[in-house]
Amino acid sequence: MTRQIFQLKVSLPDVTPAVWRRVLVPGGYTLDRLHRVIQHAMGWQDYHLHSFDIDGLQYGEPDPDGELALRDELDVRLDMVAAKGSRFLYTYDFGDWWEHEVVVEDVFGPEPDERYPICVDGEWACPPEDVGGAFGYTEFLAALADPGHPEHEPMRGWIGRPFHAAAFEPDRVTTLLRRFC
Repeated sequence: MTRQIFQLKVSLPDVTPAVWRRVLVPGGYTLDRLHRVIQHAMGWQDYHLHSFDIDGLQYGEPDPDGELALRDELDVRLDMVAAKGSRFLYTYDFGDWWEHEVVVEDVFGPEPDERYPICVDGEWACPPEDVGGAFGYTEFLAALADPGHPEHEPMRGWIGRPFHAAAFEPDRVTTLLRRFC
């Protein structure tokens, strides 16, 4: 079987400005491994539960208590459930409900001397963990942008570090992907 590379565009459709990443991953990756790619590419910290919704089927880490009916993501490879033109959802953090749209933009053979996965493009920083979903992120950005906003100082204190919404470095993400995925 020929090894195929999937070009995926992962985006947060409910966030403005648009946060998205374009990654190249082997089609033989399990959905568990794709989860790790999305986590590192987007900038999440993997603190929360997640699931994939592909053609109406839910995949994720099986719930030992049986409360979430998820198919085991370790048993499913990307190339088994997606092809060029496919679209599916990846949801992270069931409280904040970060819904990612994943589009398979292309499928092609690997470059002979290239290592995968790779982040080739993207825009804007990932929202911080536990910011309150898309609405909370909008409020967070508004507070940070306006020193006169009543939540400006509390939000700066909460984030505890400089936050640059427009910052994104694909090469840095590729380094993380190769180290941890």
